[in-house]
Amino acid sequence: MLPWTTYEAMYDAAINQPEQFWLDAAQRVTWEQPPVTAYHTRTDGWHDWFAGATLNTCHNAVDRHVESGRGMQAALIWHSCATNERQIITYQELLGRVSGFAGGLQSLGVGQGDHVLIVMPTMVETVIAMLACARIGAVHVVVFAGYAGAELAQRIDDVAPKVIIIASCSFQGQKAVPSTPVLNEALATARHRPQACVVAQRTACPAALMPARDHDFHTLEHSAAVDPFILRSEDPLYILHTSGTTGKAKGIVRDNGGHAVAMALSMDLIYGCKPGDTFLTTSDLGWVVGHSYGVYAPLISGCTSVIVEGGASASAIRALCSDYKIRCLFTTPTQMRLMRQESRHLSGVILPALAHIFVAGEYADPTLLDWARSYFRKPVVNHWWQTETGWSITAHFFGLSEQEPASLKNDIGRPAPGFDPVIVPCHPDEPCGEIILSLPLPPGCLAGIWKDGAIHAPAVYLDETGRYYRTFDEGMIDATRAVHMLGRSDDVIKVAGRRISGVQIEKIIASHPAVHSCAVVAVPDDLRGQRPVAYVVPLDAASPPSCEEITGAVSLALGRWVGLREVRFVEHLPTTVSGKIKRRHLSAC
Repeated sequence: MLPWTTYEAMYDAAINQPEQFWLDAAQRVTWEQPPVTAYHTRTDGWHDWFAGATLNTCHNAVDRHVESGRGMQAALIWHSCATNERQIITYQELLGRVSGFAGGLQSLGVGQGDHVLIVMPTMVETVIAMLACARIGAVHVVVFAGYAGAELAQRIDDVAPKVIIIASCSFQGQKAVPSTPVLNEALATARHRPQACVVAQRTACPAALMPARDHDFHTLEHSAAVDPFILRSEDPLYILHTSGTTGKAKGIVRDNGGHAVAMALSMDLIYGCKPGDTFLTTSDLGWVVGHSYGVYAPLISGCTSVIVEGGASASAIRALCSDYKIRCLFTTPTQMRLMRQESRHLSGVILPALAHIFVAGEYADPTLLDWARSYFRKPVVNHWWQTETGWSITAHFFGLSEQEPASLKNDIGRPAPGFDPVIVPCHPDEPCGEIILSLPLPPGCLAGIWKDGAIHAPAVYLDETGRYYRTFDEGMIDATRAVHMLGRSDDVIKVAGRRISGVQIEKIIASHPAVHSCAVVAVPDDLRGQRPVAYVVPLDAASPPSCEEITGAVSLALGRWVGLREVRFVEHLPTTVSGKIKRRHLSAC
């Protein structure tokens, strides 16, 4: 049970008594050697959480639930939108498969601290591979299964894996795409050579195994089971590369102890989920949401996690929520827009078990959130976090009994415990500016950056004082501690010396009933320095809104000084593989 009923009581405890707050939170995790201190400064200036304590993350996610009598509860439910397959795996079954595959990895020479590259779509086997690495202390590095050979080669050289695990194919829509040709291409150009490769065969497109190099995933699962290896809290659990929207992708290192504590606390405090509840995320397991809330947080908390391969339609999500009594749905604005487009042919839905819907990954405009509330007839909220933080910087807290102010419903929420945001104004008379976070960051955030074969303090994220973490996002904070997001620092448009966020303009454009999605970027202007240009995807390409309707709405809401004159109608917006709009790409057009 949470010891607080109000947000203020919870946040004040985290800010004013952090040592006691986090030691209390750590009791949600099963330790071999419990922590006696919460926070420790390393010699490189960064920080560790629960240093000296020992545990195993896989034991916390699987074994302890079997030991406590929950072995017959479903741990994973997998649905493939590509093949229409479903699998249900109990905690007891998951324990057997993970412990066996962990033994198989050991037979290939994988041990504590070794890196294992997992190049797989969202499958049960992907989760098994991740947990098996955690079980023996290996560091897993999951990458998107759709990467081309050159991009995969970069990841191989960056982390130097001892073993690479792939599925025999992934899917683009309903089409099976073989994976071994991409692997072969990557290994032909990469400098590093793994000791072995493991292939999870799929019936849609089985692969021919290369003798002496390749091993069958499911054969390795039948290896002798191994017990969890006890690790230090500060030992690395995984490396996950950022999507690269702010430059070259960086390898974010996550620890074991702090990560487990943050995952366990957030499931209860933010998402309002208890053991036995069912949690659905539409995120690919190659992204941070898939790591945090497709695998670790639900399983550590004793929940049932529903994971989905491919883009789930509105009807598929309806069916999953109904069939498995989903309590919490976590999706992205992009997925929500696709659902809205399809839902024009579907009626509203009644899902008694569904309690909340959470949206993250990029900005969700109020019009989209209001549509989702009307369609699902449930609370729908946005929240803000990054690959680097691993969980919410700001959120809405459904684990607290306090009724949240209605004024917060379209904002990204208030700071989660341990996050202390500060605004750095761009000009002295402005209330907005870059959002920076006081150090130390709370448990669950990055333990460092993987670079040149070692873990380094993340100096690239620190301000000039070394006392704050830079989010590179801009916004403002009001008297209720609510954070209002304006967008990335490089998305702010400077018009004749005045600053306007592209998000502010997008919010107005997105409210037009004929607009599916949009993005606003800055382009050079000889007279005013910069001017905004809007890229708009209409709901119906045959009858798009007029340019005058859009520019007029922006002028009426924000003023003519904004100077939006140019609207370009496009079929789709360029996105990263994780679904974020590539505004830099649009700016260069």
